[in-house]
Parts: sequence; structure tokens; C-alpha cells
Amino acid sequence: MAGVNATVGSLLGFLHEGPQSGWDLMETARARIGDFWSLTRSQVYRELTGMAEGGLIATDSTGVRDRRVYRLTDQGRATFRAWVSQPPGEENIRYPLLLTLAFARHLPPDRLAEFLATHRAVHQGRWEAYRAQDEQARTAGAGPLDLVTLDFGLRYERAVLDWFDGLGDLAGNP
Repeated sequence: MAGVNATVGSLLGFLHEGPQSGWDLMETARARIGDFWSLTRSQVYRELTGMAEGGLIATDSTGVRDRRVYRLTDQGRATFRAWVSQPPGEENIRYPLLLTLAFARHLPPDRLAEFLATHRAVHQGRWEAYRAQDEQARTAGAGPLDLVTLDFGLRYERAVLDWFDGLGDLAGNP
């Protein structure tokens, strides 16, 4: 299968942990990479079909509620190794709040304050969730490579929270 994209690569990576249905893969992706990488259900199922046709995965059996359960093939393992060994592309920040802030002077101050408060609360919740995941992972004996994305998440959310705290009364002084 030529031109493995990030969706295919991540699905192959998750299947290293054992057979999973498309629904299970979506849940795994949501829990493990959902805060920094998005996958849609339609993407996942479209890619699973192509991956099966390309010999990267096989369908074992039907699971709960007639769900197909996919497992990794040797070809899928080799394709994953080749994909994960490639240099990652550059990040692309798509942060809708920043786009809104670029035009903030056109918003009523109370609406801007609402947006800022809502987004700050989301980031506070993520930071707290990452702290809990980090504690659980460390208690379970996770190693440094197992914690690297959690560490990034914690540092990122802390930086964003510090940024929000540094805004002061921006809503009152756009």
C-alpha cells in the first residue's frame, strides 16, 4: 500500500496492541491521540477497507454487535515500521480561538470573555486529566517512552493556561 498516511499509520500502531474493531480503534484513538490528532469515523472505516484490501490487516471474526475485528498482518507490521521510521511532518497549529482573537475587536467584550473562560476551562480540564493519566501510568510502571506524549500534553496545557492567565482583562480592553 503506497503512501501510508497518518491515519493508516496510527491505526496500524494501535493494532500492534491486539485485534480491535473499528469502533474500538476509534475509542483508542480518541483516548490516546484525540487531544492532538483527529480521526473521523468515516476516515477510519474507509482506511480499514483499504488496509484490508492492501493486505495490511485481516478480519478475524465478527465481534460484539456484528463488529468486524481487525488484526495486523506481517505486511502491516512491515508497513508500520517503514511509516513510523519516516521523519514526521511539521506541525500545523489550527486553534479556532486564535482565529477568533485575530478579529476580537469586532466582538462585544462579554462575548469575548465568555469564549476565553470556556476555552480556559477546557484546557484546565485537560491538564487535570493528563495529571491523572500520568499518575496512573507511573504507578503501573510506565517508562519514559510511554510517558512522552503525556509529558507534552501536560507541558502544553500548562503553557496554554499560563497564556490565558497572562491575558488579564483582555475582554475589557480589546
